[in-house]
Amino acid sequence: MPLHRYAPRLWPALRLREGICARLPQHYLAALRDDAPPTPVHWRPLGVRYRRNPRTGERERVQDVPVPVYLPPAAHEGLWGGEGWIRGFRYARNDKLSTRLPKTWKPQLFERQFYSEILDATLTITVTMRTLDLIDEAYGFDFYILKTPKADMCSKLGMDLKRTMLLRLARRDPKLHPDDPARREAIYNKYREFVIPEEEAEWVGLSLEEAIEKQRLLEKKVSS
Repeated sequence: MPLHRYAPRLWPALRLREGICARLPQHYLAALRDDAPPTPVHWRPLGVRYRRNPRTGERERVQDVPVPVYLPPAAHEGLWGGEGWIRGFRYARNDKLSTRLPKTWKPQLFERQFYSEILDATLTITVTMRTLDLIDEAYGFDFYILKTPKADMCSKLGMDLKRTMLLRLARRDPKLHPDDPARREAIYNKYREFVIPEEEAEWVGLSLEEAIEKQRLLEKKVSS
């Protein structure tokens, strides 16, 4: 006889169907249910289901098994570019006949300063070398934040920055370079492809707990 009516793995999805969670905006619930896999960082997918054994020539089935990545709290306070801690084992004295010892591989971290055109602010953020390469590939810090999906961002700080940028773009905030309207309009036009309605932008990157509290306050304001 089962201990639960529904399997524990279904509990998070069932929670979104009842109570205040069911009254959250549909665009936020859709983003929450998005289970797109992140870009492989610590492993290389084969991209095929079968391949020939180079020694015997026989057809073998292969699987793409992602390497488990642990993201410590510090990863959400910086921009690690999808990197994290990898836990495994190593051989003592580099001898395969010796005892295996637990080991954790950690990325190399740097503190760098980045200038945001949209926010008109210089930010000091902890990053990895991969993050710096991704920023270069995106042609700028703001483009990297706006283009990177949540699955690849792996950072609460990054999603908070994205929400702040999207809100400023949606509102076309006149506080950005108030003495230089031409420069302000040039910046807003440069990033106009990322503009979304303000009602959606203010929910981007919120955790479920933050979204529930925001919805509770909105309903309290309407009822009062």
